[in-house]
Amino acid sequence: MNEIKENKMGSAPLFRLIMSMSLPAMFSMLIQSLYNVVDSIFVSKISQDALTAVSIAYPMQMLIVAFSVGTGVGVNSLMSRRLGEKRYKEATSAAAHGLVLSVITWVLFAIVGIFFSRAYISASAGNEANAPEIIRMGTEYLFTVQVFSIFMFIVAVSEKTIQATGNMIYPMITQLIGAVVNIIFDPICIFLFDMGVMGAAVATVFGQFCSFVYVMYVFKHKTLNVNITLKGFKFDKNMVKDIYVVGFPSILMQSIASVLTTCLNMILSALSTTAVAVLGVYFKLQSFIFMPVFGLNQGLMPVMGYNFGACNRKRLMTAFKYGCLIACVIMGIGVMLFMIFPTQLMSIFDADGQMLHMGVTAMRILSINFLPAALGIISSTLFQATGKGIYSLIVSALRQLVIILPVAYLLAMIYKDPNAVWWAYPIAEGAALIVSILLVMRLYNKNIRHLDEQRRI
Repeated sequence: MNEIKENKMGSAPLFRLIMSMSLPAMFSMLIQSLYNVVDSIFVSKISQDALTAVSIAYPMQMLIVAFSVGTGVGVNSLMSRRLGEKRYKEATSAAAHGLVLSVITWVLFAIVGIFFSRAYISASAGNEANAPEIIRMGTEYLFTVQVFSIFMFIVAVSEKTIQATGNMIYPMITQLIGAVVNIIFDPICIFLFDMGVMGAAVATVFGQFCSFVYVMYVFKHKTLNVNITLKGFKFDKNMVKDIYVVGFPSILMQSIASVLTTCLNMILSALSTTAVAVLGVYFKLQSFIFMPVFGLNQGLMPVMGYNFGACNRKRLMTAFKYGCLIACVIMGIGVMLFMIFPTQLMSIFDADGQMLHMGVTAMRILSINFLPAALGIISSTLFQATGKGIYSLIVSALRQLVIILPVAYLLAMIYKDPNAVWWAYPIAEGAALIVSILLVMRLYNKNIRHLDEQRRI
């Protein structure tokens, strides 16, 4: 396959290119954040038990997201590098492998959903009088979203595949379709069709199906820089290895988040159940700050991956610097909002006096970690774009597991106060940032410094 014109990722003005590729992803990620909040509101209107049932199922949903998006990240990174190297046949093969791997992974999750949904929900439902109802609703919900998660897997990998070609509009539309359809059909299925929690699951799957239909339309009828096809496909274990060198660390990074939340809830619940609620509110609010940075991540990765593959050191590092600057601006706005308006933010969730008092303190302390997190996220993007997914895993593990949990536990044991536990976040982010800087320096000296010389050769 011959390139008709020079790829914009190797020639377009960088700042304008990064913004044009990132803004659609930022917008769609914000819509996803809004969906998560609205979806919880609809479910909570059924009953508290319904919200509990869906909450118990949530970590398993996050694993679906982790495996689907993580595989997509591996495909994205590999394709971007191969396009930069002008190895178009291998880029096409990477895309095809991504689709096949998404189906294989879905089969595994479907099997778990069929045989183990009830056991999984039962393990966390407790022994209270309402446990049977929670188990019934949770099992229905989890069974449905897992067995029919094939659309989620294919869509997630397809979005990353399209992003690797430099097109961010189609992935944005894909995500918007899924989120909007889900939001519209949630109340219809739950209340109008009187399906209860099952209605929420059906709306979720239907939204994913609509995204799937659209992305298949894009592959068939839209012009991309690679031909996405399974015709003549041959399974290549080396290609799979190249995808998961970056993809598997990404899967682990996203899986860590559910472990962190579970453990922090256990630590906080020993001190105050209100603190658990405050942490839940924080996660919902901070997503509106972090999601645009993750959208920036999606726009940056193919740009940096392409220029790393093209051995363009200056363009690669300039993109990295722009990414750090933009991320810090976004996070800086978040810090100001959380510092100046914590009372108003907590009031959105009808916080009572005790929760409001604790929440105001928590929002201000937790927002301190935003700026170091911004630099850590962009550094991880550089690691993934250059094929060093293990570096991203190291930093993510430090941020979300290795440092934060022991620190949170020690603070809880020493001070017996939830407000002390919040400091675990900025402490962990600060330590992880130091490690990120050291790893960036190591990556630059070993793999980036002499890229221009390799291009001349």
